[in-house]
Amino acid sequence: MNMKKMNTTKKMVDAGALAIVRAELERACEIADGLIMGEVPVMEMSYTLNTAGDVIKGLKERYGDTLIVGAGTVLDSETARHAILNGAEFIIAPTFDEGVAKICNRYQIPYAPGCTSLSEAVRGLTIGAAFIKAFPISDFYGPKLCKVFKTPIPDMPILASGGINLDNLREWLDCGADICGFGGLLTKGTTQQIANNAKQIHEIITNFRNEK
Repeated sequence: MNMKKMNTTKKMVDAGALAIVRAELERACEIADGLIMGEVPVMEMSYTLNTAGDVIKGLKERYGDTLIVGAGTVLDSETARHAILNGAEFIIAPTFDEGVAKICNRYQIPYAPGCTSLSEAVRGLTIGAAFIKAFPISDFYGPKLCKVFKTPIPDMPILASGGINLDNLREWLDCGADICGFGGLLTKGTTQQIANNAKQIHEIITNFRNEK
């Protein structure tokens, strides 16, 4: 029985965090090693990089099930299909696109569209989005945006990114973020530095969840 979409969604929620990466394969592998060591084995490979498909394919060949690799900045269904055929396990976008949602459902891939209004977020859920990405207005509203979305719809699964760090991660979780995306903290520095940051993120999320 193939429960691909459900299994990937659960793994992403369990991790509670992901790295947003724009790097060629060699560097992406250094980042991946750190993420796996730090117990945050989830990576979004941005399609602002022309070779993103090749990098995703290379990562999946090397790491298999020890790393969950998805595609980011996916604006249209053609890009979504390209990413999925290269092994992307989830699709994240800064915008909501019905064509992308349909392709993701067809291939049983979790989709997280960026939604700026509650109406758009509800539309995303209606058409099968696994998460709603609180973006780009999260950059202006900060953690409060998660609360704004979750007050009328408590079951809305939210993926947040932009401006989250070790000092304010707890606040984002308090406001209802289910998965938090990180740039520099999980992509810059040595493999060991990335592992150390990932460990701290993992600890904050685990402690928060254990208190609930």
